[in-house]
Amino acid sequence: MAAQDKAENHGQAARLPPTRQQSEAAGADRAAHRQERERRDAQVRGVPSIEAMRLAIRQAARALPVLTEVARIEPLSTAAFRARATQGLPFLMTGIVGRWPLSMLTVETLREHYSHLPVRARVGDYIGTAFAPDRPMRDMSLLAYLDLVAAGTDSLPPGLPPYLGNLELRELNRLCHWPTYFDKMGPPRFWLGPAGTVTPLHCDYDDNVFAQIWGTKRIFLAPPHHDEFLYPREANAILFGSPFDPEAPDYERFPLARHAATVEVIVNPGDMLYVPAGWYHQVRSLTFSLSSNRWARAVPFALRGGQG
Repeated sequence: MAAQDKAENHGQAARLPPTRQQSEAAGADRAAHRQERERRDAQVRGVPSIEAMRLAIRQAARALPVLTEVARIEPLSTAAFRARATQGLPFLMTGIVGRWPLSMLTVETLREHYSHLPVRARVGDYIGTAFAPDRPMRDMSLLAYLDLVAAGTDSLPPGLPPYLGNLELRELNRLCHWPTYFDKMGPPRFWLGPAGTVTPLHCDYDDNVFAQIWGTKRIFLAPPHHDEFLYPREANAILFGSPFDPEAPDYERFPLARHAATVEVIVNPGDMLYVPAGWYHQVRSLTFSLSSNRWARAVPFALRGGQG
């Protein structure tokens, strides 16, 4: 057999679909990997299981009052924050982030000192593929991203404005003075983008503090037990997305969403928003914005009763 024929036959063999046994083995491997990840996640948070935690959060939320607005209050001490957080409702503290060194930085300062940082931008239809492992991304430097955004819409790729979301930028951590509201926290995550960038509706099953450093954002919130109206799709054990858009509701496609109670809050520079575990939220930048957040790695406050 000629070498070319061998190569062609080899290529054809390589393209054969997996056998039933191979598919079953791959499925078993994925299930085992997921089970191990959930076991570790539960251990870190000090709960019997992630599934039991999710169910408990949704059940506890059924006793919550219907929220018509998010409370705006002064910064709280750690003890006062924990006591309030056990109520299971979101609230916003004003002025707390304005004291951070990062809040004093400008875009020009960011260019001057941090332009070399490697970043990964969400591009194209990153809403429709928000929680897919293969969503479109583009690697670049922070300087290249800032230049791309500054150049205006003519230079941007089709779709939504490119967005730097959920990034670890360790060089910026020292410029953030996070309060000690959580005993255990994940690393800070940073979110940078122009007006029009969006994180679509989803929920995290960890308590979350969200700091607005520059710019203004609009956030829609819905309580955990209303997931039954929001057509949830599991991304992983502690992250669920929703295809429903509270900013442009399509009740023909999602009729149950009429029953979901959503509340809107505007987050301004210097504000910190507490989002309890399990609360759905959608975030839109109204202006060029820099934000940061941290997730707790502990039993959610809503499940602690009055213990804080």
